[in-house]
Amino acid sequence: MYRARDTRLDRTVAVKVLPESLAADPEFRTRFHNEARAISTLDHPHICALYDVGEHAGTAYLVMQYLEGETLAQRLEKGALPFDQALQFAIQIADGLATAHRAGIVHRDLKPGNIMLVKTGAKLLDFGLAKASKPVVAGAALSMLPTTPPNLTAQGAILGTFQYMAPEQLEGRDADARTDIFAFGAVIYEMLTGRKAFEGKSQANIIAGILEHDPPPISDAQPLTPRALDHIVKKCLAKDPDDRWQSAADLRSELKWVAEGTAEGAVGAASSTRSRRTVWALGAVAVVAMAALAVLATLYFRRAVPEPVVTRLDVVTPPTTDAFSFALSLDGRQLAFLANGEKGPQLWLRPLDQVGAQPLAGTEGAGLPFWAPDGRAIGFLPAAN
Repeated sequence: MYRARDTRLDRTVAVKVLPESLAADPEFRTRFHNEARAISTLDHPHICALYDVGEHAGTAYLVMQYLEGETLAQRLEKGALPFDQALQFAIQIADGLATAHRAGIVHRDLKPGNIMLVKTGAKLLDFGLAKASKPVVAGAALSMLPTTPPNLTAQGAILGTFQYMAPEQLEGRDADARTDIFAFGAVIYEMLTGRKAFEGKSQANIIAGILEHDPPPISDAQPLTPRALDHIVKKCLAKDPDDRWQSAADLRSELKWVAEGTAEGAVGAASSTRSRRTVWALGAVAVVAMAALAVLATLYFRRAVPEPVVTRLDVVTPPTTDAFSFALSLDGRQLAFLANGEKGPQLWLRPLDQVGAQPLAGTEGAGLPFWAPDGRAIGFLPAAN
């Protein structure tokens, strides 16, 4: 891929050429032109645009939209994405896939390296492995992958990238839109956990995992993940295509539903934060008033008050830095608290039916924690300087 200047339209473009070592191979040349035809039919804000295609001195080339940013693979080298950002990118990718699938185009090599992150969001790249699903051509060819890491492919390998391939691809069967949905589920999983859905020390381990095993739920790594999102990704990664989401459009709708629910919880948490000082003041007045009433009642009735039943729970935490650093969920099942982690003060989460607590990524420098009214999200104030 080269950065170039379109002198006719005075714009920066990206030029992709077919390497000379492959130019003599009719199969590779056919796939190269298939990429041009596939991309040229797609007009979508989250799909990289194709401007031109041609051949010069025996070298075939594509002129494409130049994108400034980084690939999702490069971003994931730094770890998992924040939940809201990952969900927004997922919705955008699903929207682009829905457009491609409506045009009868299956990407077949969806992976973080083929997703670009730019100022406007996520962009789908490289339909070099794409094929038109109408009409279906039986017995898709096996070949080398110029856009796939060499340690995972070789001449005669199955088309695709192992960690993101659906079982039907590994078995040499035809790919359809549901094949992309499997790969997309693996991408969402990696965005939220920072780990690949299917890992192994060898190609055989990876293939066995895809064919026979399910990855751990996202909520194991990110305890605050909504159960609905766990369900969405699990259905994407179903072994049988008939058990997956049947269209990217339906998957996009489900992701939007989760995003809307999360946004409503965030609004509630923000509203709670704005009124917190007022609530504390009113609460203090109420406590004083109730204490006074209790004294008067005791003097009036002169009745013996039974000893209250006291329930105690010991919670061992890392060293805390704030006397008001604990927040119990409304259902009484989870405790959020502020404690020192490797990077200083951050929030920790302790399910009360478990012994250990886990630090919450992205909460470094947090202050006073509090729960959203629906108990699905934790908010916090900035730490006092």
